[in-house]
Parts: sequence; C-alpha cells; structure tokens
Amino acid sequence: MTTAWIVLDIEGTTSATEAVHKGLYDYARPRLGAWIEDHAADPPVRAAVDDVRAETGAVTTAEVVAVLHRWMDEDVKATPLKTLQGQIWAAGFAAGELTSHFFADVPPALQRWRAEGTRVAVFSSGSVASQRPWFRHADAGDLSAYVEAYFDTVNAGPKREETSYRRIAEALGSERARVLFLSDVPAELDAAAAAGWRTIGVARPGEPNATADFGPHPVIDSFDRLKDHS
Repeated sequence: MTTAWIVLDIEGTTSATEAVHKGLYDYARPRLGAWIEDHAADPPVRAAVDDVRAETGAVTTAEVVAVLHRWMDEDVKATPLKTLQGQIWAAGFAAGELTSHFFADVPPALQRWRAEGTRVAVFSSGSVASQRPWFRHADAGDLSAYVEAYFDTVNAGPKREETSYRRIAEALGSERARVLFLSDVPAELDAAAAAGWRTIGVARPGEPNATADFGPHPVIDSFDRLKDHS
C-alpha cells in the first residue's frame, strides 16, 4: 500500500534540538512577562495564564513567568507554555529576528515527496502558531508550501497517546495504514503504530535520541535514506 501522507516531528527530526532549546527558548524566555501583560486581553493569552494559575496556584504575572521558566528548564510539554512561546516566536519570525534551522537533507526530501505525490503534515508539541513560521522562515528559504497540515497537542492531543494519531488520520482523510510518521522519540512512534500508522525512527548523529532504543521501528539517520516509503 502506497504512502499517502508523511507526518513529521520537528525537534530532533527535521531540525536540531539545540536550535529550539537555545535559539527559540532563549528568545522567548525574557519576553514572556511583557508578552503576558501587553496581551492580557487576548483570549488565548488569558486562557494560557488562567491554566497556569489553576494548575500551579501562581497569582501574579511574575509567579506565572517563574512557572513557565521552570517548565522550559525541564522541557515540560505544557500547552499554556507552548501557546505563549508560539505567539512570541511568530512575532519574532515576522520581525525578521528569528530564522529556523533544518537539516540539509530535509528541503530536498520535501521537494522529492511533492514530486512523487506524497503529501506532508507536521505533528509537533510546539503550537501550530510556531510551526507555520518555522517552515516559512527556514534558513533554506520558505518551505511552508510543502506542508499541507499542522497538528499540535491542542488540535490533536498528546504525542504519546494513540488517540491523537487516530484523530490526525481522520483529519487528513486517510487510511491509517497509508500514513507514515517520522520521529526521533520511540514512545511517539509506539503510539502512532498502535493507531495503525507506519513508523520510522530518526536517529540523527549528535541529537539527544541518536542512541535510543527504537524497538521494532525501522531507523534512519537521514531523510536521504528514506528511498522507498511505498
């Protein structure tokens, strides 16, 4: 059965983890407090702050920011944090202050898949608001034309839960067996496989999960090695 969709993780898969943790995190960290105060009337910002307060008991903006900084330090995949980061990053990309990083094999792979008729989507813990400019403002140019759908923990669900992948396949209008997921996180691949997706682990040299145990999932270290995904 041919592959209809390739769904991509970002961090550690299409892009270096350090580009996110150093580049984007360092950009967002000092801007969180001012962003919350300057956009207090923005419903998504208000909802994110309310969620932080409800979960942690934080009251003041300073206390909320302290929680967000701790979550960043611990790499917690918290939706309120991802929402606020995504807005700040989108503004940074729009202002020309940020440029995203992609491994060299990614742009030609996106072009190749388009030529072969395979459609591409993204599923990342980063918000859709940050995913779109990440592909639009790449160091290799605008790659957003190659991506037809974006999913995050809000519109799909947690990345380590089977139901999230069932939900994405339904949104893509595809048979689950015709969806291929590429990720550097074995637990995410397990959840996708449980939902009936095809899976391939991505173990890029120098990345945190380069030596991870991918179990039954095939493993590649470059998209160049994905020669046959039919």
